Amino acid sequence: MRIVSGTHRSRRIQAPKNLPVRPTTDIAKEALFNVLKHNINIEDATILDLFAGTGNISYEFASRGAKNIISVDANFHCVKFIKKCSGELDFPQITAIRSKTEQYLKYVDSKFDLIFADPPYDLPWLNELPKMILEKEILKEDGWIIIEHPETNDFTSNSRFFRQLRYGKVNFSIFQ
Repeated sequence: MRIVSGTHRSRRIQAPKNLPVRPTTDIAKEALFNVLKHNINIEDATILDLFAGTGNISYEFASRGAKNIISVDANFHCVKFIKKCSGELDFPQITAIRSKTEQYLKYVDSKFDLIFADPPYDLPWLNELPKMILEKEILKEDGWIIIEHPETNDFTSNSRFFRQLRYGKVNFSIFQ
């Protein structure tokens, strides 16, 4: 995986093979960030990266100037890797937290400009995730929630659904 743009453009990151992750593809990530740069002020943004895995998305936001990034993952090795990479890349704005997403959402009281979630595609409660986040009221006014998901999930009936983007087998649903 690589950082697509920003201060660390083209920087490759090699994650350990034993991490239980499915990183967002570089092509899908680049396309998503092209949409974001025209709709969200990434510089100075506060970001919540749920199911952060390798930290791939967090590094991209940090490289593009995001002010504060919280990367949440339940796996100890993923969090350890994010902390290691954040230090090596000199991204002090990334804070890695080990927690299950549903637990983190129960206790978080910060507000975010953008919330990105890349849950396991077989997560039993994936369809409930947008509602869980929206009910918590942690999204700032004009903020976005982006959920990466397989094509079998359809979020269009959610009243806050904004748009869906598709890049190959990668789908992003955006909520406002």
